[in-house]
Amino acid sequence: MSAVLALDIFVSVCKSLTDSTDLRPWQEKIEDCFAGFDGEALEEFFRTFSEEFQEDEVKNWIDRLGNENYKSFVERLLGAARYRQLINAVKEDGAVVTLAIRRGVRALMPFAVAWGDALSVMSKEQMKVAKRTDALAFNAVQLIVSLDDFLGEKLLPDLPMEGTAATSSDLAAWAPDGPEALAAQFRTLVTEASTKRLERANSPLVRKIRGARDALTYSADGVSQAANSLIELLDRIMRDAFPPEEVLRWVDGNLPEQEGLTYLKDGQRAPTKRAEALCFVYGGGSVMPTEPNQYDNGEGLSVFHDVVALVLVSARTKLQKLKHADSGTPEEREQLIAVLAAIEGALMLGLTIGGLSADPQPPYELPAA
Repeated sequence: MSAVLALDIFVSVCKSLTDSTDLRPWQEKIEDCFAGFDGEALEEFFRTFSEEFQEDEVKNWIDRLGNENYKSFVERLLGAARYRQLINAVKEDGAVVTLAIRRGVRALMPFAVAWGDALSVMSKEQMKVAKRTDALAFNAVQLIVSLDDFLGEKLLPDLPMEGTAATSSDLAAWAPDGPEALAAQFRTLVTEASTKRLERANSPLVRKIRGARDALTYSADGVSQAANSLIELLDRIMRDAFPPEEVLRWVDGNLPEQEGLTYLKDGQRAPTKRAEALCFVYGGGSVMPTEPNQYDNGEGLSVFHDVVALVLVSARTKLQKLKHADSGTPEEREQLIAVLAAIEGALMLGLTIGGLSADPQPPYELPAA
């Protein structure tokens, strides 16, 4: 019974979150779905559910539901009319859940674009040094597009979507012109999101990104000027948030054995750029152990924080080279634009996961299909 109740609650949550007529924050919508439970009852429910509904049980359910003999047995048990009602109810619930999943998948696209742009400044050698080669090999944008295509081609046509809050854009194909064209649309949203989060973290620095774009557009020496602006942006946003002495305390408290985070400057111990970036990405918080997986042993830095910090350092290194560019060739401009996209992607991710720019509203809207 706990499994049936859990599925009912899950469908209710999906239906509530996809209800476009309810303008309340999503937290309030979810709270309403659990309004019938007090704290103790909710804890008891989840405990019972976790005991009864293990991974093997889920697999057995799926196998049984796909078995024609089992379907025939259920139909004889319930009768033809009630069996049709059950199938229709399952499809209606499936439509609600599928819509919620599709919207959730599509909401991840700005982060996938930001991640891909951020990684573009890292060489294969840097990925190997980070020991994250396998984790960084997949294309997040392509993965999301493929999952969205699967939902649109395999599930939506067989479900009664007319009974849900689905709009025409929810049901339309998302990337008819390919993943790259879709990513280009979202790149503008990443720029907007990173600017909003940067403004909340350190509003005076927003003009550094705008200045870099203006320099590329209007100045004959645009590459060098833009590189200077972006270097100052990276240095200022990290040091304003966490001065060197705070970074040293953070390193000593969280990563005392980690190499390459401090050095001697004029006889005094100082944090490296990597240490500043890590402290910034972690928001000055603790480096907590995580669940081990195939990419991470669960100790020390997480893959996500480690890579975003490395991207910020790598982008700064590339900017130092471009700062001395004086020919203004198309190649140099393309390099600068790629580094700018990487910085915006890394800042969007870093400010989000670091908790430096809490924003209760989504920083973007999905483009129309």
